[in-house]
Amino acid sequence: MNGETLYSIGDLAQRTGLTVKAIRFYADTGIVPPTDRTPAGYRRYGADAVARIELVRTLRDLGIDLATIRTIVNREVSLTDIAATHAEALDVQIRVLRRRRAILTLATRHGSTPRELDLMHKLARLSEAERQRLVDDFLDAAFDGLHDHPAFAAAIRSMTPELPDDPEPGQIEAWVELAGLLQDQDFRSTLNTMAHDLAADLARDDAPGLPGILAAAVRAQVTPALEDGVEPDSAEADPIVTALATHYASILGSAAPDAPRALYRRLAARLEQMNDPRRDQYLSLLSVINDWPAPETLAPALTWSAEALRTRIPQR
Repeated sequence: MNGETLYSIGDLAQRTGLTVKAIRFYADTGIVPPTDRTPAGYRRYGADAVARIELVRTLRDLGIDLATIRTIVNREVSLTDIAATHAEALDVQIRVLRRRRAILTLATRHGSTPRELDLMHKLARLSEAERQRLVDDFLDAAFDGLHDHPAFAAAIRSMTPELPDDPEPGQIEAWVELAGLLQDQDFRSTLNTMAHDLAADLARDDAPGLPGILAAAVRAQVTPALEDGVEPDSAEADPIVTALATHYASILGSAAPDAPRALYRRLAARLEQMNDPRRDQYLSLLSVINDWPAPETLAPALTWSAEALRTRIPQR
């Protein structure tokens, strides 16, 4: 054959590292046919057979089945097309493995029961449409009747989780935890009460969202006091409480409070509503899922503010 060097099946096994049995199998299935045969019928293999075996080994290492390999080496389909198809399949496998790892990590962290593990698995497997229905159902229950309210429309949008198509393990973990909160009926009811109470406080239909206004005011006024160690019942806290109350009064559309008893009580109640730890948990998980900066907890400032207000409510 034009002086081409031919190898016996034993030589080929030695050169490629495969067993004689494996090479014979590939020959019998048409994947690596012999280049020639001796007069006695022994198989001989040329350089093309060596190249084929190397390709077969690579494709097998990548998890490609023998039937597909046969179509590739016989040039019935292109290697490029097969590689693209298997890359897509591997992407799916990787996503599945990430989800499984995230669920097992979460189960280990929380010491979950078999029932809870099964629930986490089902939540992680929800389709995009199913996740959206769960989110929509939660937001509809929490903000019933307020979706078109100008003060709450933006807040509702900012509370919508959007899990990416190829989430990181931490995002999957956060989604499973958040999905549990979305189904917490007490949390839904609490948010609904808070939203409607806050909506009732707005003096104008075009007023900006009250939760954001209060949060910004509390952060600006109270955080420095906390850092300075100001006690909520101290004289140093008086101007801070007055500033918060005046700010709240302006939201309600009234003048600065002269008789603050009712105003202080009402504002303290609003801040205590906002201080539900599940709200902080929701916002923290949301930031992971949406890849947003982690929010700073407002809980210490809300606690300080409510205490400072209640210590100043006249008893008569």
